Amino acid sequence: MTSVIPLGIDAGGTLIKFAFWNQNQLHTIKLPTAHMQAAAIWIKERFSNASLCVTGGKSLLFQSMLGYETRSMIEFDATCHGVQYLIREQGIALPSFILANAGTGTSIHWIHPDGHSRVGGTGVGGGTILGLSSLLTGIDDYEEIIQLAKQGKTDRVDLKVSHIYEGAVPPIPGDLTASNFGYVLKHPEKQSPEDLLASIMSLVGETVATVSILAAQQHGVSNIVFIGSSFAGNDVLGDVVVRNTEIKGAIPMVLQNGEYSGAIGALLSMTPKGTAVS
Repeated sequence: MTSVIPLGIDAGGTLIKFAFWNQNQLHTIKLPTAHMQAAAIWIKERFSNASLCVTGGKSLLFQSMLGYETRSMIEFDATCHGVQYLIREQGIALPSFILANAGTGTSIHWIHPDGHSRVGGTGVGGGTILGLSSLLTGIDDYEEIIQLAKQGKTDRVDLKVSHIYEGAVPPIPGDLTASNFGYVLKHPEKQSPEDLLASIMSLVGETVATVSILAAQQHGVSNIVFIGSSFAGNDVLGDVVVRNTEIKGAIPMVLQNGEYSGAIGALLSMTPKGTAVS
């Protein structure tokens, strides 16, 4: 009997991600959603005998490009199942936690022993980083944005607590942000692209951390898991959410390979683990 290769696909607004088994090893690939047609051709050529499960906001569009019937899965279910798999693989026991999925925007979920539910979200996410970066600096390449943001200083753009309590000891850490981009009003001289990009990362990271902490408090949990393409290779954003989460007494974790959770969850819906199913 011919073996059928299972392939999980997460067709999102910015990226399309794939997950599949090869000799019992999990493999993941991602491409820009703008190249969706090329991705469909790649699947037909490389996975000519595949069983597909597709999730994500662009799943129907991608299915139409494939030209044949595939399974579909609700995006939130796929993501939550994929996250739980990745956490177990890392040997971490988290029976109940808040999941913050920062893709183009950010979706917040409560995962617990009886299941999972979406509890909120914000329009602030990776799309915000790209949009504001383009408006303020003219730079729209995500990798370049990340590299330049590493070189920037937020205290040249953001109003810090130490700026307000100048000459006095503040009641909270002085390097915390009092007002994102608020320092520009007091010092209107031209800021560098690096400083502006660092402050955009700070704005997004602080917002994502804040809504996640509020959700954790609402559901009586301490652990918050951060995933999504916005964190991929982006230590600047990861550092912001970790520090701001820890300050509020919660326990953060930026999950390795978390951006593939949707594709992995779709894959797991067909087979728990293995190279193929008959």
